[in-house]
Amino acid sequence: MHQGRVVIGAIEEVVFGHPAAGAIVAQMDRLGTRRAFLMVSGTLNRQTGEITKIKDALGERCAGLFDAMPAHTPREAVIAAANAAREAGADLIVTVGGGSITDGAKAVQLCLANDIDDIDGIERIRVHKGVAPEMNAPTVRQISVPTTIAGGEFSSIAGVTDRSSNVKQMLRHPLMVPRATILDPRITVHTPEWLFLSTGIRAVDHCVEAICSRETHPYADAQSVKGLAMLADALPRVKADPADLDARMDAQIGTWLSMGALAAGVPMGASHGIGYVLGAAFGVPHGYTSCIMLPAVMRWNARDNADRQVIVAAAMGYPGRDAADVLDAFIRSLGMPRSLAEMRVLPEHFETIAEQAMRTNWIPRNPRKITGPADIKEILLLAA
Repeated sequence: MHQGRVVIGAIEEVVFGHPAAGAIVAQMDRLGTRRAFLMVSGTLNRQTGEITKIKDALGERCAGLFDAMPAHTPREAVIAAANAAREAGADLIVTVGGGSITDGAKAVQLCLANDIDDIDGIERIRVHKGVAPEMNAPTVRQISVPTTIAGGEFSSIAGVTDRSSNVKQMLRHPLMVPRATILDPRITVHTPEWLFLSTGIRAVDHCVEAICSRETHPYADAQSVKGLAMLADALPRVKADPADLDARMDAQIGTWLSMGALAAGVPMGASHGIGYVLGAAFGVPHGYTSCIMLPAVMRWNARDNADRQVIVAAAMGYPGRDAADVLDAFIRSLGMPRSLAEMRVLPEHFETIAEQAMRTNWIPRNPRKITGPADIKEILLLAA
């Protein structure tokens, strides 16, 4: 008999297929907000007209703009953005960009609500040993226009990097999730191919680790299996024709579905746990961590969850095949990296990675029990 608990989160709307500028204005009208602080991709702002379109549509309701969020969301940039939003008198944060910007705005919400104006203050709101501290709930909330497809706009957690230790730390609050997400495939055509496709593999990773979890349930499976099928179909179509907006829309919807299990309480596993360390300590992009680690984790886990891995292969269109082989071939077909060596992560680094990964939230939830750093090093060797 299934047992569990599904929390319906604080997302109010997902708007898909409509142009971003008009959809942002409509959301501000719905929410009754007047002072939007834009946190946007610097590349989009400087090299395209997309942000100008949004600013023009908002008019005097644009209270300010921040376009300097680096990859992996360092504390310093979070504080800079929070202080700028506070000074602007923002009553809404609008993000237009990838996962680092989305996570940055989630963190800014907590900084505004808890009067945090320096990097040390983030210690007061970050998760410690899996537990989020007591804190004030965000009152200046967020709406998101994602340009990548890792799916962070559908979660109530964020990763913020402490550069003093090169460790990505988790922040978590139910009201961190954007009130609305706007999926506009047109704005994603400016995203570099490697970034769009690799974040698509991050979404695949969400689906696969959810399907393979010991803690999954039918509600989560329904979203993960459909999301995986859509991503497996759409990503090669985007690779073949970057101007195919239908394919991009399908990839975005597949990503939305990929986050359903996580929102419904199903944990991720070792691919995500190790990926956090590779990102923070070695600067490996989020999507690339999944491209490299997911097949290796599947091979290592197969001893304990082969029955669930069968579902993965079938959802990707290859019933009866080995799921790790299917994922390996799929990732290669998109031209993505498949080894740690390609990211200059070498065996002499494995001890440090393994020790740090043991301290992440997802390693204890991996479907095959990980008893210590030696097990993680086995996985890393499979990805070397």
